[in-house]
Amino acid sequence: MFVLVTGAAGKVGTSFLAAAMAGPAARNMRFRALCHNRTIPESDRLSVVRGSISSREAVAEAMRDITHVVHLATCKETPEDVMDVTVKGLFWLLEEARTSSTFRQFILIGGDAAVGHFFVPRDAPFDERAPLHAYPGCYALSKALEETMLEQYYLQYDLNGCCLRAPWIMEKDDFRYTLSFGDDVFGGPVWKDLVSAEDARRYAAENVVPCLHDADGRPLKRNFVHVSDLADAILAALDNPRARQQLFNIAMTRPVDYGEVAAYLAETRGLESVRIDSEYHSNWMDNNKARFVLGWEPQYDMKKLIEEAWTYRRSSDDPRKVWYPG
Repeated sequence: MFVLVTGAAGKVGTSFLAAAMAGPAARNMRFRALCHNRTIPESDRLSVVRGSISSREAVAEAMRDITHVVHLATCKETPEDVMDVTVKGLFWLLEEARTSSTFRQFILIGGDAAVGHFFVPRDAPFDERAPLHAYPGCYALSKALEETMLEQYYLQYDLNGCCLRAPWIMEKDDFRYTLSFGDDVFGGPVWKDLVSAEDARRYAAENVVPCLHDADGRPLKRNFVHVSDLADAILAALDNPRARQQLFNIAMTRPVDYGEVAAYLAETRGLESVRIDSEYHSNWMDNNKARFVLGWEPQYDMKKLIEEAWTYRRSSDDPRKVWYPG
């Protein structure tokens, strides 16, 4: 098995490669990374091709002799780049895959932005049959286009592919910083913009956490997944015939409830919380299909996510880096 990984230098790519190389099937696997702005160290089992994913020539070089593709490269709210990376890049990968004599499987890491995240109201947990519904912005549009393009390659060319649709991906102390009222907040909402400047400074200084409420006035439920659980899901789908042309929701079994988060942090760490009202909608990704078909089971729940985020201590050679806002 010779696996091409795009986005290999990112959060998911590094976690997947570490897990794959340490796994029981590792001795039968080789890897290649297509890197552009960032790169990773090469080894006897990992080679690197430098170039832009929007370049047909770079993609052709990266795809040479490849049997499996794990496509992680993405682009956030950067209109100047998003179509080149997520549409053009995916197109070149799929074109090389369908004409390759060695290719066997394509795994796309999708996102819940394709089905509306917390912008779309729902009255029940949603599974893989939920229709595509991108919320405003180029990132959500790109995730919907990716899924559509992959599905069309199933229909046009009977390509063997699989999409793992993930929500917001956490690691290390990420979740702690998603709740910061300071400038170090990770992702959205940007809490300091939702209160007065004076309150934001006080909340940041006192480690007050936001308790986000949805449009119905209840503590909001939002989906997350830990990066190690996503890496395990990729390994469960890799070369798995049951994953052929399938879509799977890959998320924590229960979404994070901001009210439960506030209560747990008050109980375990004495932190105060403040109610933040919003027009967002609670949602719940149903992961039963992945658990049944792939035999995958997430190891992280809300409490484990919080405990890791609050106990993690970074070493001097592990600075916190946020390569994109969320």
